[in-house]
Amino acid sequence: MMKRFIQFGILALVFTAPVLWAQASEDHFEVGAFAEYYRYAYANPVENFIGLGGRGAFNVNEWAQIEAEMAYDFQRNYTATFTNGVTSVSVPSHLRTLHAFFGPKFQTGSGPVRVFITGKVGFDNFSVTNSGPVAGFNNSVGITAGTTAFAVYPGGGIEAFAGPIGIRMEAGDDIFFINGGAHNNLRVSVGPQFRF
Repeated sequence: MMKRFIQFGILALVFTAPVLWAQASEDHFEVGAFAEYYRYAYANPVENFIGLGGRGAFNVNEWAQIEAEMAYDFQRNYTATFTNGVTSVSVPSHLRTLHAFFGPKFQTGSGPVRVFITGKVGFDNFSVTNSGPVAGFNNSVGITAGTTAFAVYPGGGIEAFAGPIGIRMEAGDDIFFINGGAHNNLRVSVGPQFRF
């Protein structure tokens, strides 16, 4: 009799566990894309970059996620003033950046609006190339060109969802370590987020 009771208990647990999990957390994964503003303060003068990126996360529970992200900043033009102080010309810097980070995200539950903080580790790759955006990205992802530096990223932001579709806004400090020191750089991103 006890053997049948244990078998029935195990069978009931097997069939009810997925239902209980689904009720505990409606969404298990998130993916998103974003546009990024990156203020590269290590350069003189300071350079402001615009880029694109993507991220993916899975829920540990309703309060925490493990997240990975990557962003690529396109080369930018800057204005250089010649010695006579009147003539100026716009020239490309040919500097491009690639950021990749991985770490936890702590959020205020699983409702339609969430405030969150994050702390991630990863790298920043800085490369100088005359290649177009696609070839420049491929070279950066391979980390064969330029300088790659260890980086940490503390940040925070807000997400707002209408069902499975939402928008995420985030700001943080991209701190990379090179030449014996830490260099702080502002990163701001905004973009759509999808949860399922």
